[in-house]
Amino acid sequence: MKGPAAPVVVGVDGSSSALFAVKWAAAECARHHAPLRLVHAYSLPLRGYPEIILTGQEIRRAIEEQAGGWLSDAAAVARGVASEVEITTELRCDGVITMLIEESRNARLMVLGSQGLGNITGLLVGSTAIAMASHGKCPLVVVRGTEFPTGPVVVGVDGSPTSEAALAFAFETASMRDAPLTVVMCWHDFMIESAYTASRFTVDWGQVEEAEQRLLAERLAGFQDKYPDVQVHRVVVRDRPVRALMRYGSEAQLLVVGSHGHGGFAGMLLGSTSQALVYNSPCPLAIVRPD
Repeated sequence: MKGPAAPVVVGVDGSSSALFAVKWAAAECARHHAPLRLVHAYSLPLRGYPEIILTGQEIRRAIEEQAGGWLSDAAAVARGVASEVEITTELRCDGVITMLIEESRNARLMVLGSQGLGNITGLLVGSTAIAMASHGKCPLVVVRGTEFPTGPVVVGVDGSPTSEAALAFAFETASMRDAPLTVVMCWHDFMIESAYTASRFTVDWGQVEEAEQRLLAERLAGFQDKYPDVQVHRVVVRDRPVRALMRYGSEAQLLVVGSHGHGGFAGMLLGSTSQALVYNSPCPLAIVRPD
């Protein structure tokens, strides 16, 4: 995670979901003493308006006025949550993903709402989140819901470099929030068969669980030394990753995953598991890429 001077960046689109993402981000800025940056990108329509009545310049002015109002409303919402946080805004004629990737280069965190204006725009929000999870340069949080959830921070791990980055993010977040941390490592039959070149009928699941418990303990040792204040609950479970994380995430204040992994979390954030979490996570979802 970048230093304290790096801002938390929020994509604003005028939706109620984006405004709640702004609230979430403002609270996060207050915890980290970080500035908040609210951004919006728009593109000019190439056709579909009567040129005799409206010129291109008038269309641009109207779009900018509307978007400027969205940014002003978002800034007012943020001040209502954390009046001490420094807030800047950026309005640009550009592609949304292009702008967000550029902003992510200097951000400590990128925050998006889970839905946009209308059902179709809402689908595009998910596509934007997937693109940012793949190409963004900082952790991404997709904020879902209308209330700040309570409970533990939950992180999914598998021993890959991306899950190490997710662990680091999760431990710091749990420490900052004075919250317990639930660490979930899971596997399923097909992964075990491949790893052990054995039939599912001959695998000793007790031995597998012991091995996974040892692996998890090794992964956590350094982090628990660094964050002795964080209460850790270890979960090793034979289950599909998305199903396990959805279950534990239903009682969490934040769910944290790596941008991709191996083993039980293979292809996590560019495959079916990632898309299921982006669209259906029961709580705010943090997607962390390796540094």
